[in-house]
Amino acid sequence: MFEIRTDLAVEEKESFPGDGGEVTGVTLREWSRAFSKIKMTEVAILDEQGARAMGKPKGTYITMEAKALAKGDEDYHREVSGELSSQLKRMVKELKKQGKMPDRKELHVLAVGLGNPSVTPDALGPKVLGNLRVNRNMAEEDSVVLSGIVPGVMAQTGMETAEILKGIIHETGPDLLIAVDALAARSIRRLGTTIQLTDTGIHPGSGVGNHRHSLTMDSLGIPVLAIGVPTVVGAAAIVHDTISALTGTLASYSQTHEMGDFLERLSPDEQYQLICELLEPEFGSLYVTPPDIDQTVKQLSFTISEGIHMAFFPAR
Repeated sequence: MFEIRTDLAVEEKESFPGDGGEVTGVTLREWSRAFSKIKMTEVAILDEQGARAMGKPKGTYITMEAKALAKGDEDYHREVSGELSSQLKRMVKELKKQGKMPDRKELHVLAVGLGNPSVTPDALGPKVLGNLRVNRNMAEEDSVVLSGIVPGVMAQTGMETAEILKGIIHETGPDLLIAVDALAARSIRRLGTTIQLTDTGIHPGSGVGNHRHSLTMDSLGIPVLAIGVPTVVGAAAIVHDTISALTGTLASYSQTHEMGDFLERLSPDEQYQLICELLEPEFGSLYVTPPDIDQTVKQLSFTISEGIHMAFFPAR
């Protein structure tokens, strides 16, 4: 099977036949926020069988899809921040219920902005951290202590992010880590319009085949919530998305109908294999990002940082 790389659990679910509800060990729940046109999807991977089928760790993956995020409507972005805040609070409550976090008045949260601030599609995490109001160094009596770090990438530091974070966690003793990162999507329509929140931690670079050390409760010793937005999509996936339209067009002309019939007889995996065989020798594993990605990342960095503020500092 030829895998079209994606960091989004909802896209993995969509790759299965039917409505995706037939996968053993995986549950799907969908609902909408009609007033704000936000589509919500919760994919829960319940056991090892579900994890193998999905190619992702056990846990809960919440996806917020909002096409209007592509616009600069501040009121709408504030509504999305509010929804993100609600889901963050729900996950924190569940972690406390499971005994994975201390259920006390004061909570120490470490926010981590993953990515390279010098590369716009990868700069979401650092930009979110730049917007956060950290308070660990202030003499305030808040119930939540928020600290933050942008650890950079291995090419800049020579160190794995997990190595850096282990040292920080050892010295500062946070109860919870929130990691923010740019993701890779399978579908171009989800770029900049989708936010994924998961309680499984994060696997830096996995969506683009650049596997780095995971940031999880097992590796770091504290719960890790991950917030991500897809900012890139593989060129082969874009071509794959348009293959049905291409085959229909080819089949409609007498000069090319044999080619169209040939493509239609191929399975989705065979189509993707053919696309990769044609593209990768010429371009390699090429990833594409929208031309307005700088503005998109800037807007979404405020949306996500505000969602974090609303979750932990509701009175502000």
